[in-house]
Amino acid sequence: MPHLVIFYSANLDAQADMNALCRSLADTMLAQVDEAGQPVFPPGGTRVLAYPAPRYAIADGQNDYAFAYLNLRMGRGRSEATQQRIGEALLAVAKEFFDPIQLRRLVGVTLQIDIGTEVFDGKLSNLHPLFKKD
Repeated sequence: MPHLVIFYSANLDAQADMNALCRSLADTMLAQVDEAGQPVFPPGGTRVLAYPAPRYAIADGQNDYAFAYLNLRMGRGRSEATQQRIGEALLAVAKEFFDPIQLRRLVGVTLQIDIGTEVFDGKLSNLHPLFKKD
């Protein structure tokens, strides 16, 4: 964890480089620091995934609307100020990415951050050791 998952209407695929958006969002997450200047997210656990929805219904269906829903899920322990800065930074990346698309078509974009205690949090990863500092 953290995981940022993007669900979007597949009608965006022709106009949006979702791989580029994923990379920009991941880089933005990795650049975040807390009040003590410490990294907020571990590199080995940071994930950004995008899934096109081939079937969808948006608004009244009278136009070829599009959507993107970005949901960041992270564990507890970050201050409210840090959470706010993370949200603002990610929203700025989404705005820069979607602004040119919104000039050509109607797109609704939502970013939400969920924080909570997991009932079960099992991990199988050999990525974290790659980023451990000795």
